[in-house]
Amino acid sequence: MAVRVLLRICVGFAVAAFVTIAHAAEPDRVTLSEQTISWNTVKYATHADNSFVDGSFDKTQIVERTFKAHVLENRYLKVTLVPEFGGRIVSIIYKPTGHEQLYRTEVGVPYGMKAGVFYYDWLMVYGGIFPTFPDAEHGRTWLKPWDFRIVKETTSEMTVPMSLKDDFAYAAAPKQFVRGSTGIEATYYVTLKAGRAALDARVVLKNPQDIAIDYEYWTCTTLAPGSDPNHPRTTGGAEIIAPVQTYSTPHWSANLSEGDSSAGEGRFHFEKLRWFRNWPTMGIAYAAPDMQGGNFWGVINHDNEEGIIRVADNMVTPGLKMWTWGFSSFTNESDARKDPNPARPYVELWAGASDQFFHSARFPARGEVSIPETYSPTVGMRNVTHANENILVNLTATASGVDLEFFSLEPATPLRVTLKRGDAILFDDSVTADPKNGNRISTPLPAGGGEKIRLTIGTAQGNALISTETTIK
Repeated sequence: MAVRVLLRICVGFAVAAFVTIAHAAEPDRVTLSEQTISWNTVKYATHADNSFVDGSFDKTQIVERTFKAHVLENRYLKVTLVPEFGGRIVSIIYKPTGHEQLYRTEVGVPYGMKAGVFYYDWLMVYGGIFPTFPDAEHGRTWLKPWDFRIVKETTSEMTVPMSLKDDFAYAAAPKQFVRGSTGIEATYYVTLKAGRAALDARVVLKNPQDIAIDYEYWTCTTLAPGSDPNHPRTTGGAEIIAPVQTYSTPHWSANLSEGDSSAGEGRFHFEKLRWFRNWPTMGIAYAAPDMQGGNFWGVINHDNEEGIIRVADNMVTPGLKMWTWGFSSFTNESDARKDPNPARPYVELWAGASDQFFHSARFPARGEVSIPETYSPTVGMRNVTHANENILVNLTATASGVDLEFFSLEPATPLRVTLKRGDAILFDDSVTADPKNGNRISTPLPAGGGEKIRLTIGTAQGNALISTETTIK
């Protein structure tokens, strides 16, 4: 049981801090179980090579498809994996709020048949988080069954990999795609630990050949944080949270930039397009030239201040592709079973080994690429300015004061929070993380002492979990 209180702590001047007083809880544990999951699609059929069967599409008939699902759970998260359809994480429910963080379609609808856009010359969105390779535009593995196994199973940690080798090819793939198979071996490790309110993952790619090859790798995420688990959707209050100052679009998505000012060289300031409600139509925007060294991105739903943030080394995945169907998909309130439509309300963010689709990366002979990443929910945060595998932070400072919002990825760990301006201590006290509401600390600024605010959040034993600073604006 936890009680959230407002404490006014005097450290030479007034400080307002939202903290949590928590009673001791039973030790957390991780479980792994098998379930059957159902998913509806309109009626369609494919050939053995995954190409679409002409004439099989029937929008008037709904078909129920079932998959074996593997469910990881601890005190904070319920995570559902579906290896059989693209090796994906299809659901992350954050238990303290009971809300879904990922989007998945209620009724799958094939589209793009014979349009020359996708590898199999058609596509159907299911949702979740999943690896795509060795080509752009969803690659060739999104509908393939991935092998599932368990490599670590204890009450404190579960690690399960999903694996696939690119040893297959579609002879009629559109000309822009890689000819033949690449031989790349991909393994997607998913780890859930006791006491951790975040999911850790790691993509490992191997080139077993004696020659270097060109390839693309992208992790696709379809995000809808703070959603009803039975009807996930991105809301009108959704904002893309990313360390992006400017972006570019392909020529066919040029209309997306009409709301943002030019930054020259075919780039635009990433201002209005941060908001889902400002996407006029479907389209692609790329972080350009990159993410300024930032190690996070995600979406926050400001309708209930819940979000999901990916934390990773974006020097390894420098590409950030942003896509939505346009805000009109949100206003489509029709029953998906009565009016099946591929254009649905979600924000799709992609992490790429190259900067844009159809820009290849080089895979050395006998090489290996490892991409660790962490997916963390957020609560009570309006933005993220700093992040690592321990803490998410929104730190701002103006002449009137300092505001700190943070989310601890291990909420039961007692914390020590220190804010300083020069040598002046603005706040220095013990804080227990609140996993349901998040934490906020506000303090006025004393005169003088420099233009930087220094933040340190550490354990009660003095081990720093995150240390950063911001400039007073």
